[in-house]
Amino acid sequence: MASIHIDRLLETCIRRGASDLHLHVGRPPTLRLRGRLRPLETKVLEPEDTIALMKAITPDRNQQELQEQGGTDFGFEFNEEGRFRTAVFQQKGNISLTLRLIPTRLFTLEEIGLPKQIPALLRRPRGLFLVTGPTGSGKTTTLASMINYINENLDRHIITVEDPIEYYHQHKKSLLSQREVGSDVPSFAEALRRALRQDPDVILVGELRDLETVEAALAAAETGHLVFGTLHTTTAHRTVTRIVDIFPTDEQERIRVMLSEALIGVLCQALLPRIDVRSMIAAYEFLVVTNAVANLIRENKVFRIPSAIQTGKALGMQMLDDHLFGMFSEGKIADEDAVDRSQSPSEMKEKIAALRTGASLAQGKGKAPGAAQPAPPQPAAKT
Repeated sequence: MASIHIDRLLETCIRRGASDLHLHVGRPPTLRLRGRLRPLETKVLEPEDTIALMKAITPDRNQQELQEQGGTDFGFEFNEEGRFRTAVFQQKGNISLTLRLIPTRLFTLEEIGLPKQIPALLRRPRGLFLVTGPTGSGKTTTLASMINYINENLDRHIITVEDPIEYYHQHKKSLLSQREVGSDVPSFAEALRRALRQDPDVILVGELRDLETVEAALAAAETGHLVFGTLHTTTAHRTVTRIVDIFPTDEQERIRVMLSEALIGVLCQALLPRIDVRSMIAAYEFLVVTNAVANLIRENKVFRIPSAIQTGKALGMQMLDDHLFGMFSEGKIADEDAVDRSQSPSEMKEKIAALRTGASLAQGKGKAPGAAQPAPPQPAAKT
């Protein structure tokens, strides 16, 4: 009975285009649609319901981990319709589940709107490229698109280390090895150490969780590999600070030097609902590490990185708030979403108000509503 129930819920998630399915005691099954939580019109879940649903999809080893540690993560295929990344955890003595739908189709760099300078960085023979953002901002999809670009265009040995594996890649022009933490290898750090003996060209680390993993990723980038990783930071300069702060104070100067030599780019992203079509759109902050930026990292002057991004527009660099304002100007996102996701909400409100005031003044000078209006201010950097 539980299996039939979970099948129906998963089918509903796929059919309605939801990104996540939440199963919590005391609430009906709930979908996340275009960033918003929407409960289904079904019964409120009881403790025995979530237990049965959990057992219907959770492997034995993960059920044991749940009992021992209070939580477990895994991925599974649902027929041929989709793949779900699943987190099962205990809260208030009950079992809860969050299932994220992983799209079966790999997107191109153009489809997800990545800066046009990204392909050049993906062709670099070595370095560390970080994709950052809060949970649910689309980091996994962005990284999968980057790996797919390399796979289709370059002959590389690509090793991915994930917990769990989300997007499945087929061998194309490149050779791909995908390793899952917990089943193929015990930890990210151990996987990185072993990867260096497996003749890799490109290494993807699902998450830079701890000091050991970060140091191993930096070492791999320094020794002639292109390394991708993720962090839960929201701006480029905070990303640099977060990496350095992982280490003890007496090691931070050494790490700043390593990072200045290894880091080639940082892409910080936020995912927002579009208002012109029923889908989501990503806004990006993009840093290319030039010699000047490397010096700022080395000299512990990361507070100047935003200024370096502003002056690096010719290289495709852009601030997150500039991209958000540009998308609002073009009618792609709502004003409240632009303000909520911005780094400087008060400044964003002022820019939006000024844009609307300018449009009103233009209409007041004899232009009828709906007539051609002056072009709105463009974002500082356009992707």
